[in-house]
Amino acid sequence: MENTIIKVIIPAFNEADSIASVINEIPDIVSEIIVVNNNSTDNTVQNATESGATVLSEAQRGYGYACLKGMNYIAEQSEQPDIIVFIDGDYSDYPEELTKLVAPIINEGFDFVIGARVKRFREAGSMTPQQIFGNQLATSLMKLFFGATFTDLGPFRAIRYDKLLQLEMEDKTYGWTVEMQLKALKKKLTYTEIPVHYKKRIGVSKVSGTVKGSIFAGIKILGWIFKYSVK
Repeated sequence: MENTIIKVIIPAFNEADSIASVINEIPDIVSEIIVVNNNSTDNTVQNATESGATVLSEAQRGYGYACLKGMNYIAEQSEQPDIIVFIDGDYSDYPEELTKLVAPIINEGFDFVIGARVKRFREAGSMTPQQIFGNQLATSLMKLFFGATFTDLGPFRAIRYDKLLQLEMEDKTYGWTVEMQLKALKKKLTYTEIPVHYKKRIGVSKVSGTVKGSIFAGIKILGWIFKYSVK
């Protein structure tokens, strides 16, 4: 992995209590950690900066907006990475498992890897019932319509940078993860899943932690799936 350039993008909205832990536990094989502050009102920026991350600001609220901000920043750099890893800033994932996530890309030639939050590695209560149901529904529909083998929409994921650019990502909010997976299928990217551990997040989820967030996330996810199923 020593000659592979890996950069991490972390969207963060009010993750002051967790962001330092996420940054500090990311393995040293990563060349740059990019935290995109998504209009936080707490000390997310200060804590991320003090932990050594590059901190960008995206005032427009939305998970996709933050991810795109990070990608635009990378696109302007003179040295382009080989792999981009996305991870949430809430400390629900185990950042040290990043090495497992990028290994299939580096050693086996895969284009795209999802960190699958399998039940046996998942802390009780770490995923809400609506998250579990939504994942099962979305991945079942992708299997039905596209023959996909995805089992999760997990946000902890790694992808070859050149392949990520080919996807021409556009979703600004809740549909970012499923858009990436659908476009990976359409572009015939090679992909696999790696089981990862998952724990209760620090703080309250801005999506699954609210009824409104859950409903809008579900609508966005299903909208992307049906959009691609009729193409």
